[in-house]
Amino acid sequence: MYTMKDACKKTGLAYETLKFYCNQGLVPNVKRDNKNHRVFDERDIAWIDSLNCLRNCNMSIHEMRDYIDLCLKGKSTIPERKQILAEKRRSLEEEIERIRESIAYIDWKQGFYDDVLSGKTEYRSNLISAE
Repeated sequence: MYTMKDACKKTGLAYETLKFYCNQGLVPNVKRDNKNHRVFDERDIAWIDSLNCLRNCNMSIHEMRDYIDLCLKGKSTIPERKQILAEKRRSLEEEIERIRESIAYIDWKQGFYDDVLSGKTEYRSNLISAE
């Protein structure tokens, strides 16, 4: 069994985040020791790692709670869970494309600045009039 501190080390979550997740019901079946402190087993740690991933997928607390509710209902909800994950995947792919476009812009702008600084290109700005 892992203490809150141990679970945080193992999962990379801040203590406050794990406590918040527990208080929000995102870690079902939380066990307590004889001093009433939360303790976690390997299955809890694996689930907390899953929560980390869901959060990294930009899932809100409400969405995570809905997902957990489906998980707790068992195998019959797998099609719904797959749909939720497919939508998150699509959203992440769109985010990746936005990031790629932003990186391409930065690369182009850096090249433009290099060319201006080397004298290869005359400086121009969309903000400052050339007059």
